[in-house]
Amino acid sequence: MRSLILKMHISVDGFVAGADGAIDWIFKTTDPEGRAWTVETISNAGAHLMGSRTFRDMAAYWPKASDAFAAPMNEIPKVVFSKTLDRGDWPTTTILSGPLEDEVAKLKAEPGGDVIVYGGYTLAQALTRADLVDVYRLVTRPAALGSGEPMFKNLAAERRLELEDVTPYSDGTVITIYRRESR
Repeated sequence: MRSLILKMHISVDGFVAGADGAIDWIFKTTDPEGRAWTVETISNAGAHLMGSRTFRDMAAYWPKASDAFAAPMNEIPKVVFSKTLDRGDWPTTTILSGPLEDEVAKLKAEPGGDVIVYGGYTLAQALTRADLVDVYRLVTRPAALGSGEPMFKNLAAERRLELEDVTPYSDGTVITIYRRESR
């Protein structure tokens, strides 16, 4: 069975987007080793999972891009959760609109590499609330936002996580990997 991995950028004070939804703070620091880790992470995915807003932004950019991220972004299947989209023009895209828990269970049961979710705090919060995330890859950026969208929002119960790895980078970014506590 495949794992569902949530890779999210997060501020040191726990937000994944600013109060106005801004994410420009994510791109103000970039360590070459951290960038290489990200390319490797997305290259190893069996599928990339995203919400419709993230999909629209990425579909407008990646098909024309040529950097190290372009090949895995364009070649690896994309799965988009949306109640409004009925098709995606970006090759290898599937649109899902059924109940989140059911659709994720089907994705996890398919053969292939792990499913990686990134971007789109609404989807990330929904997956977290439903306790569907197996591994959290949190890319903590050296920024404090003061307010915004939290990573963990409206959880029904405490969520226990097991630390797997921590890697600091020269730009102040820290990548922390947690696995959902064994049940």
